[in-house]
Parts: sequence; structure tokens; C-alpha cells
Amino acid sequence: MTAEDPLVTRDEDGVLEITLNRPETLNAFDEAMHLKLRAAFDRANTEPTIRAVLLTGAGRGFSSGQDLSDRDPRQRSEPPNLGRTLEMHYNPLIRRIRSIDKPVVAAVNGVAAGAGANVALACDIVLAARSARFIEAFALVGLVPDAGGSWLLPRLVGEARAKALALTGEPVSAEQAESWGLIWRVVDDATLMDEARALARRLAEGPTLGLGLTKRLIHGAAGRSLDAQLDAERDAQAKAGRSSDYAEGVLAFLEKRTPRFEGR
Repeated sequence: MTAEDPLVTRDEDGVLEITLNRPETLNAFDEAMHLKLRAAFDRANTEPTIRAVLLTGAGRGFSSGQDLSDRDPRQRSEPPNLGRTLEMHYNPLIRRIRSIDKPVVAAVNGVAAGAGANVALACDIVLAARSARFIEAFALVGLVPDAGGSWLLPRLVGEARAKALALTGEPVSAEQAESWGLIWRVVDDATLMDEARALARRLAEGPTLGLGLTKRLIHGAAGRSLDAQLDAERDAQAKAGRSSDYAEGVLAFLEKRTPRFEGR
């Protein structure tokens, strides 16, 4: 990978580290970045040696959202079809992040705005640098939240805060995001990547099948009754209980040692 690539990946210790790499635009999304990002997540989904994903941004921000450089109405004869952009790029990306049966960690290193904020929030665990800010910037340009924002926000912070964030476009500091439950944890800027990599490695060393089943259970819980969720837990536990990692976990407990999970 060269400095000109819109995406840089590094595969190490079972973790696929993905870095959005257009720092001159605060890592704004364009088509080239979308295509490489989707390919990276597809690779993580299919390669058994990859057991966790870490997503971050190069430079001074995570992502400013969609690149608007080609959206200047003075240069266009008709409005762009933004629905097509969502259908081709953002929607498949969010579906992949949410459905991949491996943990996805986001390390937010500065501003995360618009679709950039919602891509980060779609990840399983979000760490943010103390200087990070989350901005639902859509209303500032006359749009509605996309990249899953209208679904994610009320589930993370409740309807009242979700509407206020979406309607005002006011920035939310990392500390406020943590206290509201929008993200998991705030860390010092200098230690963000060290802590995010340590967390991703820890997850990569875990029982991958069980972690994936856990993701599915939690994602599906809001749409199920308690009875349906109990049935889903039963089926997932039956599958997890047949795994090699469960046998290793029990054996390690009985032998009073740290388990050595293989992700199967």
C-alpha cells in the first residue's frame, strides 16, 4: 500500500486493521474508498485467520463523511441521486459491519461527522480519543441521517437525544458521548491506538464463534419478544456448546489456566 491509497490495511495477530487514508479531506468517503473498504470487510468475513477488525482514520480525524467535492450544484445540471449512493455504497457497508461474525472495533481519532460518525457507531465497540467529536451533520446541508444513523441513534441514546442530535447537528464531545452511552470509552489521544490494538488483539484471541453469536443475539433483541429471544438464545447456545472453543474453555477452567481459543 502507498500513501496515495484511500485505504491501508495491516493483518497482524489475527486482527485486520483498516485505516481510512484520505487525510487531506479528513478521510471523506469517495467511491474508491468505498470499494476498498467493502473488499477489506469481505476479506475479514471470509478469512478464518482474521478474527477481529479495527477501523480507524489517518491524520487528524476519523472521517468527515461523504466527499462533497463533486456535489457542487453550480457544476451540475440536475441534482445527484443520493439514494443511489446509499444503495450502492453505504447500505452494503453498514450491513457488512453489523453482520460480520467477528468483533469490529472503531478507534475514533478526531472528528467523526455525518456518515463518518454513523459508520463508527455501527461498529461493535467504539473507543474515542479525548479530542474526538461526533457530529450528525446532515441537517446542516438539508439532508436526513443515513448510514444507519436514524436506526442507531435512538437505540444508543434514546429518542429525545437522537432527535436533538439529528435536528441541530451540534457536536458531541467524546466525554459526553461516553456518558450518554453513544460509545464505550474515552481514552487519551496519545494512547488511543495502543488501547484499541490491545482490545482488538484480546477479541481476536477469544472464542470467535461465540462472540459472533453474541453479536447476532444483541442485534436482534430489539425486534423480538422475550419469548422469541429466549428461543434465539437456546439455539445459539446449542451451537456454541458444540464448538471446540467451548470444550477448551471448560478444560482451561478445570485446569486453572488461561484458555487457548482457536476461533472454532
